[in-house]
Amino acid sequence: MGRSVTHLNLRRCELLAAVVAAVIASSFAYEICAEAADSRPASAINLAGEPVDPLQASGGKIAVLIFVRTDCPISNRYAPAIQKLSSQYAAKSTFWLVYPAKSESPASIRQHLQQYGYRLSALQDPQHALVKLSHVEVTPEAAVFNVTGELVYHGRIDNWYQDFGHSRQAPTTHDLADAISAAMNGKRPAVTSTPAVGCYISDLQ
Repeated sequence: MGRSVTHLNLRRCELLAAVVAAVIASSFAYEICAEAADSRPASAINLAGEPVDPLQASGGKIAVLIFVRTDCPISNRYAPAIQKLSSQYAAKSTFWLVYPAKSESPASIRQHLQQYGYRLSALQDPQHALVKLSHVEVTPEAAVFNVTGELVYHGRIDNWYQDFGHSRQAPTTHDLADAISAAMNGKRPAVTSTPAVGCYISDLQ
């Protein structure tokens, strides 16, 4: 009788150990999946409401995200420069306009694109997934991701604006162009981050 009880207790211990091992393995697997999910590039939505990962959709090119608002005067003044840069570097980079304002509709964005002569793909980022991924704070501000999806630059397009309402006749630095050129040559930009002047994205929250 004593031997049977001992055997039963041993069997129960074995079953308990198996259950504990399964729980630990399940928890470990969940952590791995969670980390993998966190490491995936952030997605926004296009004007048709479909999710888009601009890094993946750039097709092996450098991805350049330009954060803009329809109601930001500095952002709007940069439209010709943004369009010119996108044409200049079209062979090895893909430019995306990113609208972080939750209140902007696809219709208002389409109107904005037409009004300022943009011929770039536009994305909405209402949850600010791309804002966080790019470490940007204002519009207009740019983020450059190299062909491996690494953020290599974020900040101003150039130094045309010294402060809100105060601009130079012409910029004397070309920070975004320099960052794209470096990434095209497989190098890290000499300057990886610069403060930008414009409309704060935090005002949209």
